[in-house]
Amino acid sequence: MGNENGEWIIRGLAEDDPRALRSPQDVAAEVERLGLLPLFAGEVPGLSVEERTPSAWWWSDTADDPWYWREELAASGLVVYGKFFGGRAGFVSLECFPRFANVRRDGYDFDALYEDGKASHRCKRIMDCFESGGELPSYELKRLAGFGKGGEPNFEGTVTRLQMQSYLAIRAFRRRRNAQGREYGWPVAVYTPAERLVSPLLIAEAYREDPGLSAEMLLRRLESQLPGADRRALSKLIGGA
Repeated sequence: MGNENGEWIIRGLAEDDPRALRSPQDVAAEVERLGLLPLFAGEVPGLSVEERTPSAWWWSDTADDPWYWREELAASGLVVYGKFFGGRAGFVSLECFPRFANVRRDGYDFDALYEDGKASHRCKRIMDCFESGGELPSYELKRLAGFGKGGEPNFEGTVTRLQMQSYLAIRAFRRRRNAQGREYGWPVAVYTPAERLVSPLLIAEAYREDPGLSAEMLLRRLESQLPGADRRALSKLIGGA
């Protein structure tokens, strides 16, 4: 997505282009094929939902709007969704996520990361809110973790960092409810530890592999599906640099 003269421009396909992804199911299948797929265009041309969907469908406020598809896919359990790519949103397949997590975490579970002084106390406050499992909408997580007015700063940046490190993912999007139980406002992200979406045993198993080898295996998968793509850009996407 580019910005031209203050206007956001979607760089997608024509509606009649046979290459277009036309449903959330198409997107899920593409994530499964590639292993990972950013939502918006980045440094790897063609590797995004934006570039593979009809431009006219974005921000159309219809069932065809890919912006709404991300909500459906996050809740589907078919893929893992979060801000994984340069602080921007995208998808990782269930199959590839354990290796992806091994790369992003450098083989650390969060407790070990914190004990080694490689995670901030702000990250710890957020992760502690999930000690008993479960999922939390962003506004509730912010309150429980002690962010906001008079508390810790930079909630959004801290949550994004935890997603980039693959410890958190977005499980769903939900609207708030008033005292009468009626929904209101825009849907907000509902966060959960990634281990609630992908088997903790599979993630722990991936820790046995050198993170560099995990990155190489993900890179080979992408290169096999994207001949000619820049290897350095693909490596950066996988590693989160």
